Amino acid sequence: MADRWSSGAAYEGFVGRWSRPVARDFVRWVEVAPGSRWLDVGCGTGALTSAILAAAEPAAVVGVDPSASYVDHTRSVVTDPRAEFEVADAMALGRADGEFDAVVSGLVLNFVPDQAAALVEMQRVAKSVATVAAYVWEYGRGMELMRYFWDAAVDHDPAAVAVEEGTRFPLCRPEPLTELFTTAGLTDVATEGIVVPTVFADFDDFWRPFLGGQGSAASYAMSLTEDARAELRELLRSRLPADGTGAIPLTARAWAVRGTVRR
Repeated sequence: MADRWSSGAAYEGFVGRWSRPVARDFVRWVEVAPGSRWLDVGCGTGALTSAILAAAEPAAVVGVDPSASYVDHTRSVVTDPRAEFEVADAMALGRADGEFDAVVSGLVLNFVPDQAAALVEMQRVAKSVATVAAYVWEYGRGMELMRYFWDAAVDHDPAAVAVEEGTRFPLCRPEPLTELFTTAGLTDVATEGIVVPTVFADFDDFWRPFLGGQGSAASYAMSLTEDARAELRELLRSRLPADGTGAIPLTARAWAVRGTVRR
């Protein structure tokens, strides 16, 4: 089963809406000076680019993503003249050496096939003293939306453990992130946990986005037969917490990491 990244609108309704508050906290945490040039690697639907534009007073932001459909979607919704968007891969950014004051990535590094190569490329396009930073969901336990889904999926079909994100992405914890950045030669490496509420109005608000087929969990859901998907849906319904109004109050934790390029 391959992860699908073909609809920016579907992703936005699934996880994009929760990545926006994380992006805001991340931008404050990295503390990049006003007037800087930023590169957003794996810009997706523009959550991080939008946060940079809103809070960091950038001179310019370039967003790149390997999905042409995501880039088209983001161009249509992020119209600030300081921003531009291109199709490019994290391991081949297609930009000049030393072009940016800050090179950042939101919810992407764990999906990059060669993370060490991506860090080399991110440093290449950064200035001699620049910030390189990223954040990823903590799929093991902290991203409750995904944890409830995968725990139910594995109980329903033990073979699902091979594709669930907690198994696939051991990077998504402070220690591996610190090691990745330190090994890449970045200095002053630091990590920070960012926790945001993810409150769903009701079970349908929780379940419907999985039918959009974007990313690992939703791709898995849509790979099932209709009967198997219905069984998984009802198993989830029986397990999710709900308050007196039927709302489902969850939280999501991301881990952020930053370092400084020194050449």
